[in-house]
Amino acid sequence: MKEKQIVLDLFLRDKPAKILLGLKTSRDSVYVTLLSKEADCTYAHTMKILNFLHELGIVKFEKKGRIKRVILTETGWDIANGMEAFFKKIIQLEKNLKKSQKKPRKRK
Repeated sequence: MKEKQIVLDLFLRDKPAKILLGLKTSRDSVYVTLLSKEADCTYAHTMKILNFLHELGIVKFEKKGRIKRVILTETGWDIANGMEAFFKKIIQLEKNLKKSQKKPRKRK
C-alpha cells in the first residue's frame, strides 16, 4: 500500500507531472536544467524526481562528459501519453462544466 501511495503522490503532483510532460514534448533527450526551468523547481529537486523515475524505469540518463541528458523509455512514453490524455480530458470536462453553468435557465 505504501508503494502505491508513493507512486500516486509522484504523478499527481504538479512538478513531477510537468517534468514528465516536458520530456514528452521534447521528443528527444533534454538537459536537466531545461526540465527544472520548465517545472519551475530547483536542479536538485528535479534530479531527485528524475532519479525516482529512473528507478521505476520511466526515464534513462545519457551522460557525455559533464553534461547529463534525460530521455523517456518506452514505458515512460506510454505513461506520458496516458498522463497527457488524462489532463486533456480533465480540461475538457472543466470547460464543459463552465459552459453549462453560464447558460441561463429558462423560467416557466
